[in-house]
Order: sequence, then structure tokens, then C-alpha cells
Amino acid sequence: MSEHTIKAASRNAEGKGASRRLRHAAQLPAIVYGGSAAPQSIQIEHEAIWLASQHEWFYSSLLNLDIDGKVEQVLLRDMQRHPYKQLIMHLDFQRVDANQALRTKVQLHFLNQDSSPAGKTGGVVIMHELTEVEISCLPKDLPSALEVDLANLAVGGVVHLSDLTLPAGVELPALKLGKEHDVAVVVAKHGKEEAVDSAAPATAEVPATKASKKDAK
Repeated sequence: MSEHTIKAASRNAEGKGASRRLRHAAQLPAIVYGGSAAPQSIQIEHEAIWLASQHEWFYSSLLNLDIDGKVEQVLLRDMQRHPYKQLIMHLDFQRVDANQALRTKVQLHFLNQDSSPAGKTGGVVIMHELTEVEISCLPKDLPSALEVDLANLAVGGVVHLSDLTLPAGVELPALKLGKEHDVAVVVAKHGKEEAVDSAAPATAEVPATKASKKDAK
């Protein structure tokens, strides 16, 4: 079972008006779907979700969704935020089947970057081309994040998807699509590439108009 529990209550009222009344009451409209059960509309205390949303686990870990005392495991699939206020407007949760592989995105945690050869070389920029990746695994094997150890990253080095160390039971679906999907995750290169002077000295040629008068006679 996951370590994080979200308490919710079922709701019957639908529509924008009902959702607006919920928000005025500091409640958040949400829906849970998937599995063999029908989609269910629920409501959750906004403050509890706001606090949970400040943590990485809320976005990538299995959650125990407690609806009126009945608990089921879910993943957060969508979050709608207010365009400028610190408010969450709506949540989508997906039910999880313990025996069925799921696909979701997890964050990448970069380790030992500053102590790597590239990190200790002046003028070198280490770029994180990806900060999250999509994985596939059974719910019991779901990691909260993937660690990328950059201890040996050299100047000019590149870490690809295929270089990532994966926990047991975890796969990267992108790698099954072909070599062209084995994209760069981290790149270390000089911040300012040395300009190559490709302008060779021009060969002096005598224009036709400058030809010798003697040759013209």
C-alpha cells in the first residue's frame, strides 16, 4: 500500500454552479475513473490538497484515495490550477490495478553533478534536456523518482535514456520505439564554443579590366 492517503467524499451535484459552490466552501471538485468501476465524482478539502501538491510524491506516487471510508489506490492524472490565484480548480485520479502495468511520468534526480569532471571544469555547462521520463511498471514497482548519477560525466559527455539505471521491473517505453527515441537526458559542453576561422585568405586575381595594356595590343 502507498504511504499517502487523501480523504474525499462522494458528491452528486454536477455542473459549473455546483463546482463553484464547492470552491466557495473550501472544497475541491474531482473525479476518479478507470478500472472496472464507473467514474465517480468526489470532493476534497482544498487546503489538504494544496499542502500535498507542494510535495513531489503527490504527482508520481500511488495514493490511497479514501472515499467515504472506502480506500482504493490511484494516480493523479490531471490538475487544473487557477490562472493567477493560488487555487487548485479540479483533479483527475485514475484507479490502479495491482496486476496491470501502468504508464506514468516520474521526476529525474541528478546526483554528483558538481563533483563530476564536467562539473569541476570551468566554462562547462551541464544541461538537463529532460527533467522527467515516462516509465512502465506494475504498481508495486513504481519508483517515486529515478536517480541519474553524473559522477563520471566528462566534458563533451552525453547521458542518453538507455544509460539510465532502472529499478527492477521498470521499463522505458520510448526505448522500444527505436534508436531514434534514445534521446539525450544530460549534455555537458563548453558554454562558449570556440569560433572556427573558416575565412581563408583570398587569392589575388587580376580583374579583366586590369589586364596589361601590352597584352591588349
